[in-house]
Amino acid sequence: MRLPSAVAAITGTLALVAAGLAGATAAVHMANSALDAPAAPAAAVGSGYWHTSGNQILDSSGNPVRIAGINWYGFETPDEIAHGLWAQDYHAIINDIKNLGYNTIRIPFSNQMVETPIIPQNFSQYNATGPINTDLAGLNSLQILDKIIAYAGQQGLKVILDNHRSEAGETAEANGLWYTSAYPSSAWVNDWATLAKRYAGNPTVIGFDLRNEPHTPAGDTYAQGATWGTGVAATDVRLAYQQAGNAILAADSNALIFCEGIGETPNSSGGFDSTWWGGDLALAGQFPVTLSSAGHVVYSAHDYGPNLFQQTWFNSSTTSASLDAVWAKYWGYLYTSNTAPLWVGEFGTDNTAADVSSSAAGSQGQWFSSLISYIKSNPAMGWTYWALNGEDSFALLDNSYDATPVSAAKQALLAGIQFPLPGAVNGTPPPTGSTAPAACRAVYSLTNSWAGGFQGQIVLTNTGAAAISPWSLTWTFPGDQKIGSMWTASYTQSGENVTAANEPYNATIAPAGSVTIGFTGTFTSSDAAPTAFAVNGTACST
Repeated sequence: MRLPSAVAAITGTLALVAAGLAGATAAVHMANSALDAPAAPAAAVGSGYWHTSGNQILDSSGNPVRIAGINWYGFETPDEIAHGLWAQDYHAIINDIKNLGYNTIRIPFSNQMVETPIIPQNFSQYNATGPINTDLAGLNSLQILDKIIAYAGQQGLKVILDNHRSEAGETAEANGLWYTSAYPSSAWVNDWATLAKRYAGNPTVIGFDLRNEPHTPAGDTYAQGATWGTGVAATDVRLAYQQAGNAILAADSNALIFCEGIGETPNSSGGFDSTWWGGDLALAGQFPVTLSSAGHVVYSAHDYGPNLFQQTWFNSSTTSASLDAVWAKYWGYLYTSNTAPLWVGEFGTDNTAADVSSSAAGSQGQWFSSLISYIKSNPAMGWTYWALNGEDSFALLDNSYDATPVSAAKQALLAGIQFPLPGAVNGTPPPTGSTAPAACRAVYSLTNSWAGGFQGQIVLTNTGAAAISPWSLTWTFPGDQKIGSMWTASYTQSGENVTAANEPYNATIAPAGSVTIGFTGTFTSSDAAPTAFAVNGTACST
């Protein structure tokens, strides 16, 4: 959760009411629809491992990139699996994330999941479309995480793993620290080294968010909760970040190390300035995280609006400028001073019209629109929205995890600060189901048509020497067609962009083999045939 430590008792209740928030609930206001969409980056942007320079994150070729992603939680809960798989196939959900324009997935987990992974049960193997998630049966949580990371990488997405808590459970860790009696600091460091070794060599996993929302719990003194720069090993999270960060780099020298703020810090008046849990990086400039090699540290802040808690800066006098000053004080200065990259790892808002568009002083809408504008005005500043999950009060998708966002207005505003990665070259899939880059031919034909409707098919052929498994075919309709049903593949559609992913029974296309994808749909003014197709991100001949 993202709460100031001074109000943890009150806001703990609020967080429980915000049903299903698995570790970081919050509230955000939506940006102004007048925001212009960012220019598409060059085709090669996003490839390989990423590193830092000043306040920028750069790809393996030195191109500036922006993390523009989504939080997808569940692994950190007692379910120990990404949520929503009770409704949809994980391929379909990842396809939707890609089609909606997000480039990164932040995935929370617990230390318990790493050390003693269960075989999760809270997922379905069948829905209205047919079999789903069949390749997850019998796998433990870490193996399922492997599957999700592998497919995300095939889709050109990046992944950030987030240590959300120690024991499996909901919300942030109650003691506000990075360890508990059951999972001491040494175990926390060792678990990070384990994951770093597991994903070393896989640039899909660009980095590791070391601990979710360190803070001072209600009723505790500052010295008992998470501190910054005090030099006390038991509470100074900066020292812990350095220890875990160096252990990670020893196993994976290319990783980014994401370091969240705390909840409060002493001020010059002898008191304390409190903000959201994980949102206070005021002392990071004076006491930076210093690792064994340069080019890895990214600072991360969480920020929310008055729907979660009525911070003092939300009032009838609040302006965009006054909010900018709050962000500059706690974390924005690290970016504007060119000290280090800054990533807003969590922020979110409800789906009512007021929470998306209100501009009243001190309102949720004003806060969110101002934050979107602030991020937009700092083009290298990263972000991941909380959350994809349909059960969340700030949900992007509905309870069925359908492809269309609950709030079109919210999605449109987030799209204004997105940063596509058409050139992302990521890691290979796990040993089961690995594949060489696709060599393919896709032939589209119209098999039937009627007023306002049509039936079409695509014959997808493997023209290479290696099997394609699994496969995901993408194309864009030049007209205004909307698919209504599809067979021999599952599909998602965002605007005119379509992704058709294999079913479990046809996941492998052998060399010279083919699969025919059929579908019906509707159109209003144009039923023009698509001419460009790609399998697993590689263009096909037609």
